[in-house]
Amino acid sequence: MTRVTLDFGDTIQRDAVPPVSADVIFPSSRFPNYKIGPNNQIVEVKPDSKALTMKEVVARETAHLLEQQKRLSVRDLASKFEKGLAAAAKLSDEARMKDAASLEKHVLLKKLKDALEALRGRVAGKNHDDVEEAIAMVEALAVQLSQREGELIKEKAEVKKLATFLKQASEDAKKLVEEERAYARAEIENARAAVQRVEEALQEYERMSGTAGKQDMEELMKEVHEARRIKMLHQPSKVMDMEHELQALRVQLAEKCKYSIQLQKELARKMGEETVSQLYELDGMEALGSFLQIQPCSLSASELSECSIQWYRLACEGGNQEPISGATKPVYAPEPFDVGRILQAEITYGDQTTSVTTAGPIDPAAGLGNYVEALVRRHDIEFNVVVIQMNGTDHASETIHVLHIGRMRMKLCKGKTGVAKEYYSISMQLCGIRGGGNAAAQAAFWQVKTGLSFVLAFETERERNAAIMLARRFAYDCNIMLSGPDDRAAAGS
Repeated sequence: MTRVTLDFGDTIQRDAVPPVSADVIFPSSRFPNYKIGPNNQIVEVKPDSKALTMKEVVARETAHLLEQQKRLSVRDLASKFEKGLAAAAKLSDEARMKDAASLEKHVLLKKLKDALEALRGRVAGKNHDDVEEAIAMVEALAVQLSQREGELIKEKAEVKKLATFLKQASEDAKKLVEEERAYARAEIENARAAVQRVEEALQEYERMSGTAGKQDMEELMKEVHEARRIKMLHQPSKVMDMEHELQALRVQLAEKCKYSIQLQKELARKMGEETVSQLYELDGMEALGSFLQIQPCSLSASELSECSIQWYRLACEGGNQEPISGATKPVYAPEPFDVGRILQAEITYGDQTTSVTTAGPIDPAAGLGNYVEALVRRHDIEFNVVVIQMNGTDHASETIHVLHIGRMRMKLCKGKTGVAKEYYSISMQLCGIRGGGNAAAQAAFWQVKTGLSFVLAFETERERNAAIMLARRFAYDCNIMLSGPDDRAAAGS
């Protein structure tokens, strides 16, 4: 704030007072009048009863600034739209690859039909009927392929429309950032000028009123400071609305991707790309925060309850298998350590073994990185959890516990009572639960130390993955590699 000095001359005329801006309203354009009364006493002329006092004027201006301070800050909005646009571009590239594969399928069908047409004129009798039946099957398969391609074309058009919308929204967000920034700067300069003029007027008023109005002047200065502080604030209400809209678009895009993958699997199965040995398939989103489930896709497939299952991690397609200790159930929820890796499950029945693999590496959860970075700035992070198991035994009580994740240690409390507390050490383990049902994506395994372990259920999948990432990050700062059972060798590599 500009400092106003009290170095005045011997005489100051009333016309020297600078005019007050329209942003601030005073009861009159001049200062109080005085006159000489009886016995040469200075008497102040009483103002009109309808005129407002200086305190009321500043209160009115404070309310006016409160109404104008509802401005938004959209600093992170443009980057979020850019991420959505990159995802849409990735989908567009995948669609182009699908078009090329579809063209090859049409060429194969055409060649097969031509070969059968040539063969039909060379055979007779029962063989001729078989050739006719084969030609009919090829034609029916071509019709089905065309129908599936029509559905995929519609999905591609929707994805392109969504990409166009995200691009336009990104450009609008950038424009909104620049407009709001310029408007905020102008508002700040206007506020500074108004505050400067009010300060000068208050200094002049204090000099003329003397010590009698000193207390009122201090209160007015505090209110002006508060008004200036409020003016600098921005409420992110519009940003929150746009974030909700962006989240809804992400959900719709995920649903379209899942449906497109299902159509691709059905089309591949119709074209005979899947051999008879592939009796099972993976169902679920291949991303952090979801779960994968093995499903039979053939009538000749054995019951999963009669088979032995083992999940593996692969650094790349065809790479070395890293067995995931304890992951022997038909359901597996990827954890942060699985991001960027391919997951594979082997199903063994007797002496027969078949495997199913994800279509690509596990994708990260949208917005999880920014959420974790925001939590890292805190000294101690708390999560509400429910203890499902303790030392491998089911926990009957469903009381809410609080899991504290600090920079040096982790602590589990029930109310004010501490249940477990331990500094990060080599014996501590933390990972996602390896197995279970639909809630596997919300559960985590925590071994405090040798002989003491818990299975904890979080409120959401986002909190479960954020807790694992935070604990591993803090443990890494303490030179501790925090991972799941038998994962230390893989983590170290």
